[in-house]
Amino acid sequence: MSGAARVAPPVVRLTQTQWQVVVGHCYDAYPEEACGLFVGTMDAGAPTGSVSEARPCRNEAASALVYRIDGRDQLAAMRAAEQRNEEVVGCWHSHTHTDAYPSPTDVSQAAWYPDWLYVIVSLRDDAPVLRAYRIIDGEVHEVPVALERG
Repeated sequence: MSGAARVAPPVVRLTQTQWQVVVGHCYDAYPEEACGLFVGTMDAGAPTGSVSEARPCRNEAASALVYRIDGRDQLAAMRAAEQRNEEVVGCWHSHTHTDAYPSPTDVSQAAWYPDWLYVIVSLRDDAPVLRAYRIIDGEVHEVPVALERG
């Protein structure tokens, strides 16, 4: 199946509280890149866009240029998701000085988890910019984000 045919979901749905957790964690980690995981539901191997939890994680790389989700944090997220009959459906990280668009490094790392959603928060400008993507077979596909009450 080609990458474009597998692109889903139509919308990533984050609550206002989840958005605040993600963006707040990005500012807290500045000037290093922040990272975290999203827990939610999958349907036929693709994320539905529904996010039940945004989990901040440590950046093992401790870098302003790259991120690497701490293995212990990832395992804890996987266990918490499993207890709720959910899955880790994606991750986020910040770009401290560039656009909220996947870098070549981001694209190559996405090969490890091709079914995930990838959210990037740019802190370059006065206000944070949050954008979401699916990265499949090296192709970047933007996914709309809807902010819901909660």
